[in-house]
Amino acid sequence: MAEMKGAEALTQSIKQYGVDTIFTVPGVQLDELFDVLYDYQNDFNILHCRHEQATAYMAFGYAQSSGKVGTNLVVPGPGILNAGAGLCTAHACSAPVLCIAGQIPSKFIGKGVGLLHELDDQPGAMASVTKWQGRAETPGETPGVIREAFKQLNTGRRQPVLFEMAPDIMGQKGEVELLDPITDFSDQEIEPDPDLLEQAAALLGNAENPAIFTGGGAFGAEEALLALAEEIQAPVVMSQNGQGAVDQRHYLGQNQMVGLEMWDDIDVVLAVGTRFQPPQMMWGDHGDKKLIRIDTDPRRANDPWKADIHITATAKKSLAGLYDRAARHNRKREPRKDELNILKQAATEKINQGQPQAGFGQVIRNVLPEDGIACFGVTQMGFYSWFGFPTYHPRSNIQPGYQGTLGYSFPTGLGAQVANPGKKVVAVTGDGGFMFNVQEMATAVLHNIPLVTILFNDNTFGNVKRNQKNDYNERYIACDLHNPDFMKLAESFGMMGLRVDSAEGLQGAMEKAFAEDGPVLIEVEVGPMEGLWPLMPLKRAKD
Repeated sequence: MAEMKGAEALTQSIKQYGVDTIFTVPGVQLDELFDVLYDYQNDFNILHCRHEQATAYMAFGYAQSSGKVGTNLVVPGPGILNAGAGLCTAHACSAPVLCIAGQIPSKFIGKGVGLLHELDDQPGAMASVTKWQGRAETPGETPGVIREAFKQLNTGRRQPVLFEMAPDIMGQKGEVELLDPITDFSDQEIEPDPDLLEQAAALLGNAENPAIFTGGGAFGAEEALLALAEEIQAPVVMSQNGQGAVDQRHYLGQNQMVGLEMWDDIDVVLAVGTRFQPPQMMWGDHGDKKLIRIDTDPRRANDPWKADIHITATAKKSLAGLYDRAARHNRKREPRKDELNILKQAATEKINQGQPQAGFGQVIRNVLPEDGIACFGVTQMGFYSWFGFPTYHPRSNIQPGYQGTLGYSFPTGLGAQVANPGKKVVAVTGDGGFMFNVQEMATAVLHNIPLVTILFNDNTFGNVKRNQKNDYNERYIACDLHNPDFMKLAESFGMMGLRVDSAEGLQGAMEKAFAEDGPVLIEVEVGPMEGLWPLMPLKRAKD
């Protein structure tokens, strides 16, 4: 036990849990903490940003691309509300983000006196975008509250948590006992029910045409997933957020376009770490299909298609258990390599009809190294990436999930690059979304984050305008944009800018950008792009 300030207790506690990077915008309620962090600059990479929204997106990109906890630090009130879009995205994607927020002086919390940055109920305001909220009321409480925060971050559904501390507690000294950190959370996870595993193995083993559908919750279980899939010869259909759980060059690694094509013939579905939304909501009758779900969240059991078997546990433990039991039930199907490769090729040919998106996408895939990371925004190129961008490794195709947050990809890409300094990272965005966080060009240059940003510029909110054209008699409103000269903008920030207008030009620009040591902006001038919706695996199967 030692006497220390609350800010010191907080700093040492998060250090014990491996936090080494903090994305932040400083402010008065955090002054005591930053004074302590001054002495820990060799332990923490502290990246100050230009807007709190970017701190949360960067923490999200850090977490989503690495599997480690991403950390952002913001002032209370408007600061944490500004971070809300990033936390909302992380919550939707089940990404472990630790949001540390200041507070007003402790004796006034909840009293509505109108102090600077006061929210009447800050934890309540953030409850819908964070899994758990905690506050240290004294310096001595800090290690225990941080321990609980990291337990929440590393068990069950790995979603953001909020930890807050008032400025007077940060500056107050007290007796503090630092707790040994929990280094292995696996023994705190729910063990899969062995009887349910046996039932699921029997159902899969006796199936005629089993298939596995995965989301981001399958990350970390890749070895067991592929072993099980190969044992029962089940294609693995990966969701938007689950791409890379199986290398898509493997014949069993399939996108949702192939999943839709096979849907009517599948008799047993194993859904792993996924909300399983398109198949449930858009692909037509389930018929006599049997559904097995593996999810850490028991609410998924009846959401909305009632599972025949629901295993509430992690993918890693559950898939390992299924594989151990599969051999004694499996009917030893013939290898499906030829069949599935034919379906994969047909899907690729269909995807390639979506031009110019497919042409640009092929360039990005070909130039990006095999282990590179792509962060796709909510653009036509982003829609292409849901099913058209071959993904080879887990956590290398970053998506915003069901929130579809416009403007997320550039700051998220910055966070992914910080988490993966030895890899090439690209952020793909449109002109509309890029301007949401354009100020973070300054952050990229200041901290020399070598992200390559590919900006497709059509000078409009393209998807809005396309909908108004196709569905509303060309009654255009609030869609055309006035943009800056992005090359001059890049130059003014001290960043290299490259402008192209073709797939061939993009290839050369990417090769040049990857040879640089700092951030690069590539502007791709495009006209209106035809929508990819007719190609997307979102329609009812075989109406």
